[in-house]
Amino acid sequence: MYALIVYESMFGNTKQIAEAVAEGLATTLRTEVLEVGSAPASVGEDLGLLVVGGPTHAFGMSRASTRQSAAQQGRVLSQGQGVREWLATVRSPSARLASAAFDTRIAKPRMPGSAARGFAKRLRRLGLALASPAESFYVTGTQGPLVVGEVERARQWGRHLASSFPVPAS
Repeated sequence: MYALIVYESMFGNTKQIAEAVAEGLATTLRTEVLEVGSAPASVGEDLGLLVVGGPTHAFGMSRASTRQSAAQQGRVLSQGQGVREWLATVRSPSARLASAAFDTRIAKPRMPGSAARGFAKRLRRLGLALASPAESFYVTGTQGPLVVGEVERARQWGRHLASSFPVPAS
């Protein structure tokens, strides 16, 4: 069993969070991190935990138009499909697959919307159990940087996910 983190990232902030979550998960589970453009069309039986993450755009999951708008602001990492599109097509043969979702979003009071909640809803529609409520990590502005302490908080969240995940006996 292993954990897979699939993320999309415009300016690198969500990638940093995905990598930190992976560090926390790696305390218990073999963990792989993939940018959504490299994510598989189907996940195998040996996958035990699927974690997805991306930036919050226009109060929710990114769309082609919001990714295009981000690209007009500077060089972006994720240039193809987003997590929204990947979740619409990915296949999972395992009904016992656990999942979790996270996003990055601007740290403004009362800023509505969350891509993570949308990801979690899509994961549940795929029949996957959520191992944890959707989690948000904060940036100081559209292009970042991450708010101080968010990378460590992401590591801790990864450790929490790992500790709540049943590890099969060898």
